[in-house]
Amino acid sequence: MSPTTNAPKGCTNFKTRQLSRLLSRHYDVELAKAGLKTTQYSLLTHVLRLGDLTPGELARRMGLDASTLTRNLQPLLAAGWLRQEAGADARSRCISITAAGRDKQAEALRHWKNAQQQINAALGTGRVAALHALLDDCTALLQADPVEQP
Repeated sequence: MSPTTNAPKGCTNFKTRQLSRLLSRHYDVELAKAGLKTTQYSLLTHVLRLGDLTPGELARRMGLDASTLTRNLQPLLAAGWLRQEAGADARSRCISITAAGRDKQAEALRHWKNAQQQINAALGTGRVAALHALLDDCTALLQADPVEQP
């Protein structure tokens, strides 16, 4: 077998973004039934699991830049599902989930589970597990040896 037989064809970025858009649409349809977008559900879930934390730490743990996090936090703060208060010093802030946020996350979790079950059924659980493992491996490799910025 020649080395080019298994060579990738096409653009990896395009292919992963195409899959990401398809998956996002699927999850967005389900989570809309709870009045949330996928990004909002993810934020609520992270704060619920991680506990009170600074916006910088939340952004780091979610792999977001600060401006994206700030933009995504605004509707959740306005709805009263998350709270932002003064942190340990005058310059820091702390993000926490409210009781209403816990309720909203629990409601949305049911829809997220439905979306995940539908994806598992459409792709097969073995393929989904293999995809998760491959994505985790690729993420770890790219984080360990980031591509140089121009």
